Amino acid sequence: MGGVSGLFYSSVPVIVFVLANAVFGLQVGIWSAVGSAVAITVLRIVRKEPLQPAISGFFGVAIAAFLAYRTGTAKGFFLFGIWASLVYCAAFLLSIVVRWPLAGVVWNLLNGTGTAWRRDKPSRFGYDVATLALAAVFAARFVVQRWLYDEDLTGWLAFAKIAMGYPLYGLALLVVVWAVRRSDRRLKELSEAERAEEERTEERLRLKYGQAPPQEA
Repeated sequence: MGGVSGLFYSSVPVIVFVLANAVFGLQVGIWSAVGSAVAITVLRIVRKEPLQPAISGFFGVAIAAFLAYRTGTAKGFFLFGIWASLVYCAAFLLSIVVRWPLAGVVWNLLNGTGTAWRRDKPSRFGYDVATLALAAVFAARFVVQRWLYDEDLTGWLAFAKIAMGYPLYGLALLVVVWAVRRSDRRLKELSEAERAEEERTEERLRLKYGQAPPQEA
């Protein structure tokens, strides 16, 4: 999901914005953040790193910079991320309500493992817990950063955005890993049990109708 380099790349525009804004003012801070995002995007392209994170990161910074420009305040730079956290939280909670927990949907979609996990209640429960953990992360981000926004604490907003970004998200991903391993183990056990039952059924049918077991080549 980005690793150490992703953490670094996502933090640079925020730090650049806060420092440039403090020293040179809002306009310089905005253009400095956008410039750093462009530089990071070009660097990732040159190094042939995945393009999607680079492009999404750039547009995220561009939207944040636009909002800072429109609001005329440095704290506006963080407004998009604050409300995006609320939207993500609602989406994760809704997915649990409709019995399609996003942690399970996304993981199994990316790995092409189908939807067998939904038919197994313990597997689905594990993904419910993982999805709830992710929802809690986004809820915490919204509550804390919204309060800092209302208090005009721009420097602490920057700190909270970084500290509650990948590090906090990483803790939630540990719960996702637990759910994935739990589900994989369950599905493997169910598959083996189903295969064993099929073999027993075939054996009973052979005995019933007097058929010899197939000869090995």
